Amino acid sequence: MNNLQLERGMDLYIDLMEKALTASIYDESAWSLMQRRKRNSPKKPLLFAWDVMRDCIFEAFSRRSILLVRYKPFRKELSELGKLFPLFGYTAIGHLRLNNVRLCVEDVLRNGVPGDFIETGAWRGGTVIFMRALLKAYGISDRKVWVADSFEGLPVPKSDDDGLDLSNERYWKVTLETVKSNFQKFDLLDGQVEFLKGWFCDTLPKAPIEKLAILRLDGDLYHSTMDSLNNLYHKVSKGGYVIVDDYYTWESCRRAVSDFRAKYSIQQEIKTIDKDGVYWQV
Repeated sequence: MNNLQLERGMDLYIDLMEKALTASIYDESAWSLMQRRKRNSPKKPLLFAWDVMRDCIFEAFSRRSILLVRYKPFRKELSELGKLFPLFGYTAIGHLRLNNVRLCVEDVLRNGVPGDFIETGAWRGGTVIFMRALLKAYGISDRKVWVADSFEGLPVPKSDDDGLDLSNERYWKVTLETVKSNFQKFDLLDGQVEFLKGWFCDTLPKAPIEKLAILRLDGDLYHSTMDSLNNLYHKVSKGGYVIVDDYYTWESCRRAVSDFRAKYSIQQEIKTIDKDGVYWQV
């Protein structure tokens, strides 16, 4: 087997990993989970009674570990942009942002930029699984991927300006055991994967990370984003990358990035990935 065939095989492996992690090879990944409706204001008695009955139905199914889903047709363009939150699958960031991860990882490997990779805010672990798959594909054994997450969902915002309160949304609550199991399903759970369980303000200051080549932020809230930058940015090697997942989606995230860059006079150009994410090279 020649080098061209080896490279082709590696590309096929990486492409298949991307499709599996986004669940874009399954039409059913577009189906949406039906949940209780939030009642923010009083309604007419009939509508209120219907909501109460609806909640009782959902509660009864939930106790029996039964999920109710609503059929939605799979739309490739939504999957590309990460706008199709998968019923199953391991990442919700979409193909364009996964391609950006590959671009950044391959660049630091090609140019010998020292350091490990980390994502702060991992959900089901799909993006960091993809990072580990890239290291495996290139035969790299001297770098680690770090998975930083509460593994309990999003934190409660510290103020009205901190961002949306999604702390009670079950969809975003994924346990450490589940994420480890997800790595294992792809035969990628090994000594090159490290987990930092807890809130960023507690885990990142004492994380035993010397250097980073990739710093990927997906904390959404102002304080979560700022905790990541304050504790990790100075560890990013020259030529490494900072990737911000929800820069355009969450105003609180964008404001944290802007405040941090202004404070430390960071001038590197912010480049757009898609309608949500950005990145820059240190």
